Amino acid sequence: MFQSESQPLVYIFDLDGVIYLGETPFSDSASTISALALAGRQIYYLTNNSGRSRSSYQDKLRGMDIPCELDQIFTSAYATALYLKSKGAAGKTAYVVGMSGIVTELAQVGINPITGTDLLPYTHIDYVVVGIDREFTYEKLRFAHAAITRGHAEYVATNLDATFPLEEGEIPGGGSIAASITTATGRQPFVVGKPQPYALQAILDAAGASPGQAVLVGDRLDTDIAAGNNLDVPTVLVLTGVTTRAMADQAPADWKPNRIIGTLSELLEE
Repeated sequence: MFQSESQPLVYIFDLDGVIYLGETPFSDSASTISALALAGRQIYYLTNNSGRSRSSYQDKLRGMDIPCELDQIFTSAYATALYLKSKGAAGKTAYVVGMSGIVTELAQVGINPITGTDLLPYTHIDYVVVGIDREFTYEKLRFAHAAITRGHAEYVATNLDATFPLEEGEIPGGGSIAASITTATGRQPFVVGKPQPYALQAILDAAGASPGQAVLVGDRLDTDIAAGNNLDVPTVLVLTGVTTRAMADQAPADWKPNRIIGTLSELLEE
């Protein structure tokens, strides 16, 4: 039975592998989120997937009968835009190795995102911002390499997820793209997404909550669980994504979740 008084005040959910796989929601996602909201809990979503804008994620969730407002959604692309804006990047130019999510979020904070390699000389690029890119090419790698190594561009990765889950199984993620640029340039990017603390701390700040008043629910040990542990936010691993119980049992201490559940609806149990 759901005992609301025993629950955290703020629930932060990963999306891929937790709320849905690809375009298919888990059968208990909408009912679980609704129950928590009715109990007065604040709900936020935190995904490392940079492919979509926040408004696109809002449409996707609402299409799954999960009501949400734009300010409840934090993506690695949005967090990257917030981070760069805080560093005075408004008015500067970013070469985006990525998809529309990054382009949209950067533009909305006043950064000029370009995706073509023939629009500006590489010496005019201030940032190379990398995420998932389903049209990644050698030409994009070449231009990013030039902007970073022969230009003055700062190298920023939205996330380093090697893969993410879909209905048919895992596919390469943004970290796979970043790895090729890191190999070519010999440079390490500044990483914004989980397990780094920036995006998760931004949610805590927005919610007005301390780490102990929140819980992070995710399916990946190296990103979701590690992010929560890095900020002392209690963590719940749900086994509907990329991690098995055996993997969790064998994980190092900083990847250990506080709780493991088989399905999302188990959050409502004592």
